Formats: sequence, structure tokens, C-alpha cells
Amino acid sequence: MSGASSAEYSAGNIENGPHILVIRLSAMGDVAMMVPVISVLTHTYPNLIITVLTRSFFSPLFSHLPNVRIYEADVKGVHSGVMGLGTLARELRDEEIDMVADLHDVLRSNVLKSVFYLYGIPCKQIDKGRNEKKALTRDDNKEFIQLKSTHQRYADVFAELGYPIDLSNYQTPEKRSLLPRVYEVVGKDSRKWLGIAPFAQHKSKTYPLDFMEEVIANLAASGKIKIILFGGGDQEKEPLEKWEEKFPNVISVVGKLSFAEELSLISNLDCMLSMDSGNAHLAAIYGVPVVSLWGVTHPYTGFRAFRQPMVNCILPDLDLYPKIPTSVYGNKVPEGYGDVMRSIPPEMVVQKITEILF
Repeated sequence: MSGASSAEYSAGNIENGPHILVIRLSAMGDVAMMVPVISVLTHTYPNLIITVLTRSFFSPLFSHLPNVRIYEADVKGVHSGVMGLGTLARELRDEEIDMVADLHDVLRSNVLKSVFYLYGIPCKQIDKGRNEKKALTRDDNKEFIQLKSTHQRYADVFAELGYPIDLSNYQTPEKRSLLPRVYEVVGKDSRKWLGIAPFAQHKSKTYPLDFMEEVIANLAASGKIKIILFGGGDQEKEPLEKWEEKFPNVISVVGKLSFAEELSLISNLDCMLSMDSGNAHLAAIYGVPVVSLWGVTHPYTGFRAFRQPMVNCILPDLDLYPKIPTSVYGNKVPEGYGDVMRSIPPEMVVQKITEILF
């Protein structure tokens, strides 16, 4: 069912105030990066009402924030196509939206923007810095400089709407209470909890599985660390279950926990090892130290996890692979760049994790 549930709308003591619609339909990492920004926004302007237009699956990400509710965009059903988006815009207008922050800037959000314009509802859109990113990712005359973070780009949209915020004011939320099912799957002990999310959307951003197995074998052998493997889908489930069977102190949670349960687990980790992917951003919400491995992308594109230091970003050998970053999302792999991550030795990853945990 589209729209927010009555429970979502009644949660919290919402006082009347400006009502901002925030649009970010997907993907998980991009939605997770909104959380620190909206957290600072709601704490800076406590009378604001925020409705986030996204997938209902992402609702647990915002459950700890006051005056924030989710409105589901059913883009494969009643809200599909131009007519469906028109229906969605009417529904949102009837929720008494005062202004719109489009943090996505894709075809769907642009259609919505056009309809909101007809309704007289102001809309500001994210500046994705496309020209800067082209200069950073091109082969020749590359402008190899740190670009503005995506978090700041989100914050800039709210500033344009009249609500400037300072992201340095972010207050890390308390760890979530571990839900009963998490204890059933993971158990209880006093060892350090290390999350490992070894996959990414593109192979060019995924650490070679034989190298990752070396990392897991080394860390598991210490007996001081409980390793919890994160992933999704049958293709990722199989290798993770093999590692679970092969090594002590290793548990795969793929297919065993809901998203809310996974979040409660992630918030209680001592460290997360992730690719340039969504799990890094989930852990960063809770101030969990994140060791991130980068392939043909690079932190300079603006997607480094929130408040994670550059020294925790482990990069390929840029002298051997000077074209990095070759793209923003990892979907462009020049000839000879298919194995850039093999220039990151497993010992380096183990050392960084050990430094953080001990």
C-alpha cells in the first residue's frame, strides 16, 4: 500500500511547522547518506515536519528521528509512469507539503517537480556536480581533487530552501537495542564484533574473494574477533555460507535477519569492513569505524562514509593505475583495470582492522 501508515504519522509529538518533502527513491547507500543530514536538520529546526519519499523498506533508517515519516513511492504499481507520478504528486499535495527537497534529480523526480510547480509548491534540487565529476574521472587532464561530499550536497538543498545546517553538529545516535532474533543468529560473547560486507554493485568495486578469504582466515584465527558477514541474494549467500562453515568465529547473516534486525546488529559492531557500498554508510550512521576498500572509484568523488577518516580508505596502487577514479559508480573499467584491487594486499587490510579493534 502506498503512503505512510497511521502509526508512522502518529509517531512523536509533531507540532505544526513547515512541511518538507524529501525525495530520494533509491539506492540504499544514497538513502543511508541522507540520515545524518536529516538528523542535523530536525535537531536544528525541531518544528519542521519531514516526509521522505522512498521505498518503505528503508523506514528503519529514520525510525529514531523526530518528526520524520516515510511515504512509499510505489513506482512499479500505482505510481508507475507519468500518469502514476501525477497521482503521487496529488497525494503528496494533499498531505499539505510546503516545499520539496529533491535529493535524487532523476527522470521520476523531475516529473514530480514539474507537477509540484503547477501546484505552486517550491522545489530545490541537488547539484550533483556532474562537470566536476567528469573532470575527476576522465582519462586525460584529470583534475584529481577532493569534491564536495554527497552529504554536503544534500545539506545545500535544504539551505536553498531556507534551512542551512552545519553537519559538524551531527549527534551519533545511541546503539540500537539488539533484537531477540539477532541473539539467536549471532549469539552473545565478549569478543570484538567485526562486520564484513564483501560485495558491491559492480565487480570493479569488489575485493577478490580469494583475497577476502585470506583476510577472514587471518582474523578468525586470532580467536579474539567474531566476524559477521553481510550480503544479499543467493549469489552472495553461497560464498558467505562456505566461509561460515570453513572458519571458526564466522557467521553469515544473509537471509536470516530483517533489515531492522541487521541495523540493530550493525549499530553494535566494533568495526565494519566494506567496499565502496551501502553497508559502509549504514555503519557510519552509528559512528562505527569503517574500513573501506576502493576499486576503480575513489573517495574524492564524494561518497566516503560520513565522518570516516581518509586513512581508513584503502586504495589500489594509484601509480600502477593512474586513471582511478575511472567513474563515479564503478561502471567504467578501462582495459587492464579489471584487477586493480589485487594491488591491495590482504595483510594491509588485516593490519588496518587490527589497529582499529585493538
